[in-house]
Amino acid sequence: MRSRPGSARRRDVVELRVHGVSGARPERILDRARVRQVAGDDHGGFHRPDTPDGTDPDGVTLEAYRWGDLPSGTVARTLSLVFLLPFMLSNVAVWMRPVGRRRGPAVTVLCRLLALNLTMLYVLSTAGVALDLLAWRCLGAARCRGPFDTLAGLDDRQVGQRLAVLALLPIAAVAFLRLLGTRRPRPVDAPQATVEPMVGRLRVIHIAVALVVLDVLLLVARSAGGAMTWTSTLLVLAVAVLLVDVGLIAVPGGRLGGVTVERGATRVAHATRVVAYALSVATLVTVALDPRGWPSSAGLPGYDRIVSGALLGQMTLLVALSGVVLWRPSGRSGRSALSRGLGAAVVAAFAVGLAGAFSANLVYQAGDLLGGYRGDGGPPPAYRWTILAFFLHVVSAAVLCGALLLLSWRRRWRAAEAITARDFPGTPAAAGGHLRRVTAAIARARITEWLGLLAVTYALLAVVGLCTSVPGLFGLEPDRLAEQVLGLSDGSVGVGLALGSYLVAGVVIALVLGGLFAYRTTWFRRHVGILWDLGTFWPRTAHPFAPPSYADRAVPELVDRITRLAERHTGVLLCGHSHGSVLLALAVLRLPARVRRRVALLTYGSPLDRLYARLFPAYLGLGVLREVGERVGWRWVNLWRDTDPVGGWIFVAHRPGDPPADAADPAGRVDRRLRDPRDVSPAPGERHPPPVRGHHPGESDPEFRAAVCDLAGRLRDLDRRRADREPGDSS
Repeated sequence: MRSRPGSARRRDVVELRVHGVSGARPERILDRARVRQVAGDDHGGFHRPDTPDGTDPDGVTLEAYRWGDLPSGTVARTLSLVFLLPFMLSNVAVWMRPVGRRRGPAVTVLCRLLALNLTMLYVLSTAGVALDLLAWRCLGAARCRGPFDTLAGLDDRQVGQRLAVLALLPIAAVAFLRLLGTRRPRPVDAPQATVEPMVGRLRVIHIAVALVVLDVLLLVARSAGGAMTWTSTLLVLAVAVLLVDVGLIAVPGGRLGGVTVERGATRVAHATRVVAYALSVATLVTVALDPRGWPSSAGLPGYDRIVSGALLGQMTLLVALSGVVLWRPSGRSGRSALSRGLGAAVVAAFAVGLAGAFSANLVYQAGDLLGGYRGDGGPPPAYRWTILAFFLHVVSAAVLCGALLLLSWRRRWRAAEAITARDFPGTPAAAGGHLRRVTAAIARARITEWLGLLAVTYALLAVVGLCTSVPGLFGLEPDRLAEQVLGLSDGSVGVGLALGSYLVAGVVIALVLGGLFAYRTTWFRRHVGILWDLGTFWPRTAHPFAPPSYADRAVPELVDRITRLAERHTGVLLCGHSHGSVLLALAVLRLPARVRRRVALLTYGSPLDRLYARLFPAYLGLGVLREVGERVGWRWVNLWRDTDPVGGWIFVAHRPGDPPADAADPAGRVDRRLRDPRDVSPAPGERHPPPVRGHHPGESDPEFRAAVCDLAGRLRDLDRRRADREPGDSS
């Protein structure tokens, strides 16, 4: 590659460090007291030591990319953690689809339909508070606690007028959701992130569906007192828009007969949104001005049936998704079930369970607060079953998962003992206590291998919990059924409902506190905020109101910076710790060939295989990781420790006693195991033994610096050979 005119290449290697989810300061990443920013902005920037040349004793130029503030925020981030968590999980699920041309598209469509169902459930829960509780019960039949029984003087208005006015609350909730889900940091000198047309189309579809679901709710209630031609026409149009939008969910991008399918589907989606706007206005006007009387009932007519139908659709989609990922599972190696695509169903079960619990508890708690469930009636039976099922399956999951952790401890301890016995033979008696602590650290780190089984256990219980809500679809009350079938009293079911409601409220409070501490406390962010950073890493392809992906900016920004550095320096050594290694792997896949020839890769504490290749096999499986190695000419070193609960080996473990790797396979030379700690006895002149490093980055460790020297030397040798072949090259 020839240098551009007037841009002489410096004969040095740039060591570009990318941190993990801990969000460390650039001073800590570079291990320098003073640094200066050379590119980027306050959210994501590139920094160098504030010295004349910024070089390291190893002869490389240090630079760090800090992206930790891209997924962060303040109040908006905390609210997102609560309101958008089910949407985020449903969006992550679509990226966990299995490998295969047949099952992959089916999983994508089912995940998008589940995401659409979550939006519908969100609208129905807010409408349950605004229309069923406030407009129908508190201002009509039930007479709730003050001041809700005379809210803004609406108690003297007709039922239709009350419904039309308070229907603005669910509409405002949808607008709030759209605002919260489309928040994103603005890049300054970075290349603009590419927003795929699919995201915009999904956003349009979800807004249209949210509005027509509200229209259907109002029109069904109005038709309960006697259908008229105009209301029936509006209802048919609303259902037609709903069906068209559901069909648009399944339309993939691509070209057909020279016409872009994506563009055509987007036009149709925008048309349905316009129709949905017009239908909403017409519905509100019709409901408000219809002079006919309304039927007498404890709750809003038709609300229970619509909620039950939405929950039934949710359960059906989840069962179908589970069936698709389990059908002819690929990957007959010894890898976990999650690596065969079951992770999509597991995470979708988490999303569905949380969304159902949040929605049901919102209506349940609001009814108790307002006093809207006095006398006859109550929350929809499906909501009561959902809360009760959530309580039962969470308690069961806690018991089973706790038992599984305890039962696996002995097996993990034996494996850890075998590792420490090989690493520290002939340990003196005085170091026995520290040896046991090291063994315990390795045993705890190996719990990652059991997380898949724990997640599958919870997901199965969540599916069972959803199935227990089937009686609610037929209007059966849980207390009555418990009395007839199990012989339990009404009070026992009421206690379960109360505990379930408090449990859901506790989850919400925990999420709020977690959001606050995650961006205020580094320690808490490192251990809990990782879930948020991993969830917001994936672009929105299932739910458009999921939190925006910071990878849309981070990866193109890294590609641009690496390209610029490769043009001005001998080579670029990419050093990624933890999640930073994932960002760099994706950046390598986007680098042009002329740049990849001047790039090497050093990963440490990397979850590329231990988590990503197993959870996201279609996008970061072993085949993709091998492609990363090939693109950098296998100038790749991966450092890992047995005490690390997150990172691990990528291709070959290289533990003592393992069979030798295939010498002909360059992937077998990537991984380097680091004994952790270096010893269990204090070094001469020291009072304490070396600490357990675990997931600590360790850029100043001798093993890390040796890997840097190795890869930097390969880049320099490659540059010299290139210069010998191309005498005219300015490098």
